[in-house]
Amino acid sequence: MIPIFFFEGYQVAVLGLGKTGITAAEALMRSGAEVWAWDDNEDARQRAREKDIPLVDLYQCNLAELTTLVLSPGIPHTFPEPHPVVSRFREAGLEVICDIELLVRAMRDASYIGITGTNGKSTTTALLGHIMSLGGRECEVGGNLGQPVLTLQPLDHTGVYVLEMSSYQLELAPSVTFDFAVLLNIGEDHLDRHGGMDGYIAAKRRIFHRQTKPRTAVIGIDDPVCRKIWEELKAADEQVVIPVSARERAHGGIYVIDGWLYDDLEGREAKMIDLKAVAHLPGQHNWQNAAAAYAVARSAGIPAPTIGACMLSFQGLPHRQEIAGLIDGVRYVNDSKATNAEAASKALGCYDDIYWIAGGQAKSGGITSLGPWFPRIRKAFLIGEAAESFAATLGDLVPHEICGTLDVAVAKAREAALVGGAAKPVVLLSPACASWDQFRNFEHRGDTFLDLVDELPGEREEFDSHTGMMQ
Repeated sequence: MIPIFFFEGYQVAVLGLGKTGITAAEALMRSGAEVWAWDDNEDARQRAREKDIPLVDLYQCNLAELTTLVLSPGIPHTFPEPHPVVSRFREAGLEVICDIELLVRAMRDASYIGITGTNGKSTTTALLGHIMSLGGRECEVGGNLGQPVLTLQPLDHTGVYVLEMSSYQLELAPSVTFDFAVLLNIGEDHLDRHGGMDGYIAAKRRIFHRQTKPRTAVIGIDDPVCRKIWEELKAADEQVVIPVSARERAHGGIYVIDGWLYDDLEGREAKMIDLKAVAHLPGQHNWQNAAAAYAVARSAGIPAPTIGACMLSFQGLPHRQEIAGLIDGVRYVNDSKATNAEAASKALGCYDDIYWIAGGQAKSGGITSLGPWFPRIRKAFLIGEAAESFAATLGDLVPHEICGTLDVAVAKAREAALVGGAAKPVVLLSPACASWDQFRNFEHRGDTFLDLVDELPGEREEFDSHTGMMQ
């Protein structure tokens, strides 16, 4: 656990007692700080009591002895309106930060790699951490990926922290300056938390905060927003700027054409890695992730052959196009992490004969943007709060059935896939929705899908995780 030495003997407030908040409170207490913790949820407060974390009502307490509020990133601090406790602290002139800021202040000598984007940042973070570790670098991986950063090991000047950064975390970590900063893409998401698209873009762009040469910005140029940011940073010429693309040549950068990764960092357009052979990075969206990870690793001094070997051994992440099994010739894929339409489009683009399980708590815009992928869908099985609205969008374009719950959808999708006559049928859970209407989180939803698939009858084929093939 990271020592927060600079708060020893001081009072520090912590708001939000989920995984990140509990970890922050424990790290501060171990470092000799006096913690005043609070959560609006009684169950969360009870979990804190069980860990002997002191609870103080931050709505009513005297702020005179405090300087800092450590805020869990999921709690609004600007839009749609600040949490009342946040407003109270700011009106008193006190700082509001997140756990990333504590890490950066504590581990000043280490290097930092930050990865953000609307989609793909978890996979890119895990892949890059995998490459750096196998490439001989001492590194720790965490952040929005799910591993609270204060649980990581302390690193000195020889070590590197590889951090997935959400837009919320970027707004609450003012001291971080990344040695390598990656912006993959920007689409519409979390707009209510940023006051609209302009605020969301500004938050994502903070990944490049205070970068100067030789610090490096790696930017996906396959969407218009990020392409514009790349052009602006390139023109400013303050840091090294590397473009990456999964669609076109990116001169001076890294790009993928027909599944082959090309290295043009030195102007040679060298054909390096056949990404079609990397089982756990399927589809064009993952090729962009691979290009970004390659750009950072190469720039950090990892040899290209080592990077290629590391990609081949990468096992992927749970709930990101995770193969749940092949039963009676039907492949079952868990893509529960696809909590918006843009993320779901990545999976829909990877398969031809899809029996699609979708629905949950809908995001802004629904699934209207997925129209280009509708011809790939044999039938949709709709669950959760969004089932009726999704059914209206699909209309006569895609056969569909409202199933309500995931267990019903899995059973119905299996029946349809077995009799549908498709050459390579895929039952795909890629909900394009948040999970909170029926599940604790997307992990709970994905784990439930895996359990349901495990319970299905039929003849199973074993999956070789190294080759991506069924045995």
